[in-house]
Amino acid sequence: MLDAPTVSCPFATPIRHLDDPDPQRVAMAEAGAVVRADAPAGGPMWIVTDAELARAVLSDSRFAKDPALAPSQWNPRTAGLEPTAAEQMSVTTLDGEAHARLRRALTPLFSATRMQAAYPRMKAIAGQLLDHLGPGEVDLLDDFTTRYPLAVLCDLLGIPAAHVDTAIGACRLMHDDYPANVGEAMAAFARLAHAAVGNGLAAELAQRMPAGSTPEDLHYQVFTLLFAGQLTTDLTIGFLVARLLGDPTTPPDELVRETLRRHPPAPFTLWRFTSTEVDLGGVRLPANSPVLVDIQGINARGDTDLSFGAGPHYCIGAQLARLELRALVETVRSGFPGARLAMPLDALRHSGPGGIMGSRLHTLPVRLR
Repeated sequence: MLDAPTVSCPFATPIRHLDDPDPQRVAMAEAGAVVRADAPAGGPMWIVTDAELARAVLSDSRFAKDPALAPSQWNPRTAGLEPTAAEQMSVTTLDGEAHARLRRALTPLFSATRMQAAYPRMKAIAGQLLDHLGPGEVDLLDDFTTRYPLAVLCDLLGIPAAHVDTAIGACRLMHDDYPANVGEAMAAFARLAHAAVGNGLAAELAQRMPAGSTPEDLHYQVFTLLFAGQLTTDLTIGFLVARLLGDPTTPPDELVRETLRRHPPAPFTLWRFTSTEVDLGGVRLPANSPVLVDIQGINARGDTDLSFGAGPHYCIGAQLARLELRALVETVRSGFPGARLAMPLDALRHSGPGGIMGSRLHTLPVRLR
């Protein structure tokens, strides 16, 4: 067995230009297909940088999502872990047949056919929100990149538009370090689930939930859809608009695809933990080893596109995200032909908060008219 090369600061996010390569990811890939680092929560962790090995990990049931398998010394709250699968039903933490049952309830709601039918509403929402912005210079990061995906999600779920501000506030509270504020956010998400009307996807989901599900289980699914849908798309929208206004001739689908490849919604996968001792590319990993896949680094080399993951946990909302972004591109081009950046494209900078969170532009000043 081999020892994985050790790297330092795998989550470092230096300030850089729009399409500058991430030096940390270049260094990890040069070090090896599997590298070892110190986990923020303590102890070792392993990161997969090779495309073929990454796909194998994402399809191997021995790399489980259940936080119950995390290293025993990790503090679940400070490590940013969800409740264990035994504590809370979640599509992001269940494995095996339990995961498949919940996924069968969720996947039809976000099928290509359903999302194509919702596409005109996505364009209408994008147009309405952009119309409400002032005629002068406006920074889209102040509100729009958060409001747009949440407005679309609320519309799909059947949550009245009057509650979008509640959704925005709840999502922002989820980033707080104070447990009481996170609890307040979860209570707000429960109220949003109650607010859903009968003709939306939330009501349909309630009928599709696995047998034995509780109202709290339904509320948690609504929370996951809203928070994950906002958190990931919010970051990508900034890069999409910057690229759109910097190069107005690229076809919409190509623009969306290239933006997602260069700036994936999540730069790393969520944590996986080995359920038993595993040989990973010649490296021995003991049971309960935390493992990540370097999505952004693999994407950047053009080996494959893992923007939405792969395997049984492939992102349920992938089709929604692509169409949501495409709707924004088409709306800007058709409704705001004079839209332009209010600063040079090469002056834009981005960085990230560290951890498995994605990078974000520092500012995105535009003039829509």
